[in-house]
Amino acid sequence: MSVQSSSIQKIEYLPLDQIIRPIPPVLDYSKIDTMVSTLNGQPMASPTCNIEDITPGELPPIDVLTVSENGEKKYFAFGGCHRFQAYEKSGKQLVKCKILPCTKKQLRLYLGSSVDSYFEE
Repeated sequence: MSVQSSSIQKIEYLPLDQIIRPIPPVLDYSKIDTMVSTLNGQPMASPTCNIEDITPGELPPIDVLTVSENGEKKYFAFGGCHRFQAYEKSGKQLVKCKILPCTKKQLRLYLGSSVDSYFEE
């Protein structure tokens, strides 16, 4: 759970292919394999998580920013890279998320002027 989403209780499931991940991840593949095992109902302990804290078949939600413009919603994620890869590798199409409303101006803080390229028609 992050500081930004700690007060958000609502969990939503978004299609993996609708979430834009504009920053390339740096990945630890053993961590991804551990998460895939958890998603498949066979949790394994890891250096960052105790087995007692794991719910089989579940990963913590990923924080996703949503920007609405011209009646269209776009979803952006900047964290949760290993969880995304685990969902993808396990073949899951829906990602457990906490949605945080955001404006295009706020998103510009993360992406600079490249933010406009995501909203061109």
